[in-house]
Amino acid sequence: MSQLINGKQISQQIRDELKEEVRRLKEEGKNACLAVVQVGNDPASTVYVNNKKKACAYIGIESRSYELPEDIKEDELVALVEDLNADAAVNGILVQLPLPAHINEDRIIRTISPDKDVDGFHPVSVGRLWIGEKGFLSCTPAGIIQLLKRSGIEIEGKECVVVGRSNIVGKPMAALLLRENGTVTVAHSRTADLKAVTKRADILIVAIGKKRFITSEYIKEGAVVIDVGMHRDENNHLCGDVDFDDVKPHTSAITPVPGGVGPMTIAMLMDNCVETMRTQEERS
Repeated sequence: MSQLINGKQISQQIRDELKEEVRRLKEEGKNACLAVVQVGNDPASTVYVNNKKKACAYIGIESRSYELPEDIKEDELVALVEDLNADAAVNGILVQLPLPAHINEDRIIRTISPDKDVDGFHPVSVGRLWIGEKGFLSCTPAGIIQLLKRSGIEIEGKECVVVGRSNIVGKPMAALLLRENGTVTVAHSRTADLKAVTKRADILIVAIGKKRFITSEYIKEGAVVIDVGMHRDENNHLCGDVDFDDVKPHTSAITPVPGGVGPMTIAMLMDNCVETMRTQEERS
């Protein structure tokens, strides 16, 4: 029988652990403040930002909110980020993506100090990840590693296939699996005979951005399947990149959508924020 990996439950465990750690760190005189910058009022972005603020409140760290008009000039946004970089009271900076079309996202990401880049998107953060240096981890891939470990799933020595090569999920996911001694293949839209590649996987992580694309034909019997996708189906129900009902009987463990990978992203963002408290003395 397939194990259902409960991201809600595991993310709550992590938040509770972080809450206790923040309490201890505050007793040592260490504090954290996350600056959250939102441009415009995209409804999905507003939901994400509010969830991040609630998570900060739950674990006991301060959050500052900067809600900026949709038509803000790029240079004004850069100036705000630079001010936050210089503010010693701010440990982490998060600029909610996507940004309006007239703003260069890459420029904004590169403006954030790597030592405050709690999203783990800055090229320096990415470089640190790949060479194994201490730094902020990309939140969704880091959350997937925690899902696997806390569900008792061994990564070391396993054949791991990541479907998708984005900078936010696919590439950092491959790096983290390598760090855990997995044998990693990254597949993508140009992969020849994708089914043959995915059927080798002991652990299959799907971040392809196509609704219910992965069916049982892509699955090795007894594989662990992690679904990063998030879509609305024809009945307006949430679904992932994996055809859950078709695939589940062939797996040893699988994440649902919703309630799988999603809750872990904010939990690991909070872990990155707490990391700024753990390392305050090193950076002061």
